[in-house]
Amino acid sequence: MRMTRRKFLGATAAAAAGPMVLRRLALAGEAATGAGDRLNIALVGTGGRMQPLVKTLTQGLRQNVVALCDVDANQIDRTRKSIGEPLAKARDYKDYRKLLESEKSVDAVVVATPDHWHARICQAAIEAGKHVYCEKPLTHTLAESRLIRELSRKAKVVTQTGNQGSAATPLRRAIEVIQSGALGQVREVHAWHPPHGWPCGVDRPSGQDAVPAGFDWDFWIGPAPMRPYKNGIYHPVAWRGWYDFGGGSVADFCCHAFNLPVRALNLTYPEKIEISGTDMGKESFPTSCKVVYSFPARGEMPPVKIFWYTGQTMPPEAVTNVMLPTWGKVSGTGCLIVGDKGTISAGLWNDTCTLKLNDEKKFRGIMDHLAVKDVAKTIPRVAGHIDEWVDACKGRGKCFSDFDFGGRLTEIGLAGMVALRLNRGIEWDGLAMKVKGAPEAEALINPKPRDTWQ
Repeated sequence: MRMTRRKFLGATAAAAAGPMVLRRLALAGEAATGAGDRLNIALVGTGGRMQPLVKTLTQGLRQNVVALCDVDANQIDRTRKSIGEPLAKARDYKDYRKLLESEKSVDAVVVATPDHWHARICQAAIEAGKHVYCEKPLTHTLAESRLIRELSRKAKVVTQTGNQGSAATPLRRAIEVIQSGALGQVREVHAWHPPHGWPCGVDRPSGQDAVPAGFDWDFWIGPAPMRPYKNGIYHPVAWRGWYDFGGGSVADFCCHAFNLPVRALNLTYPEKIEISGTDMGKESFPTSCKVVYSFPARGEMPPVKIFWYTGQTMPPEAVTNVMLPTWGKVSGTGCLIVGDKGTISAGLWNDTCTLKLNDEKKFRGIMDHLAVKDVAKTIPRVAGHIDEWVDACKGRGKCFSDFDFGGRLTEIGLAGMVALRLNRGIEWDGLAMKVKGAPEAEALINPKPRDTWQ
């Protein structure tokens, strides 16, 4: 079935829930669970991030993988060789649409493609009545995120965004601690990441190379603007540095680093986003940058700023010096949640949370810190992130990072991407998905897909 632009992105949430879609959503979740309480799972995008996921699913949780889908047959071959016997009976596909049409026994779909494919595959899987696990960021554009969030709310399927720190017990405990008031009022969050190996601060190279055998470059490009293939420049992994396919470190890590503060502080949308950096205004993410998200007050909770630093840009020493007595250095990646009464060092994935109150010299693990031992446990604990999704697919519990919440994190991160691509600070209306006074931003919020994919 051809996916039109009107159906996919031009539609509002109401249009997305038209009669045909609603009939499909009514059927969602009704597929029978695989034999022996095992899910029948299809994997779409079998490269980098899929590797730990398929190992957990097949070797740890012993679920049935019945189909593998990738536009690069070489990726499928490598996955088969690394996993072995558990994939022996899985069938191969290049086109996710044919997979969904042919594999009626599939209960659930795992998506680990480049970002610019996430939304289309998630939409197709949800409308086919399949549970979906999708790697972060949930989508490549803001309009896609809003659409997938709305679809997931109406569907009777289980969804989970792949920000694995969500399942970590220290993250869940840190939420309880922050919401108990142990940190006092929180006004600043600082998160940072060193330079990546992706192309950054550059425009595309000239010329083109022969496309490797077994790799459908046209399909890989999909809805993005066509460009010549170049070895090692886009596929695999390096795509994340290019705006047409990914969103650099902000899109890559917003769903990790912003996870805990957004949850614990009840943050919705930033009102203002400021940027600075080096090698900006290119086709790829800057070499270094700082993005500052300003969130409004919420009731008695004060305004909050989240500072994101990447490349050679780091938080000021006045912020990071708090780490020195405990670790003797500032970590290469990190996240500090700074309150009036203390600070939590959460790690970039928000899964290694430690607490230092203002009258203490060193950080101590949040799980055994005596000062917060009486804070009530209110959030369920789970064995793991994909474990939680598998259990929820079988009717046991709920997912902590469903597409509604994962989409909200994605929207926050991608709003920063709009500012970076406009090369200036913006005032952001998150609910309406608009940059105030900048109609030219619409092309970044809801870009027109390539003619073949409209």
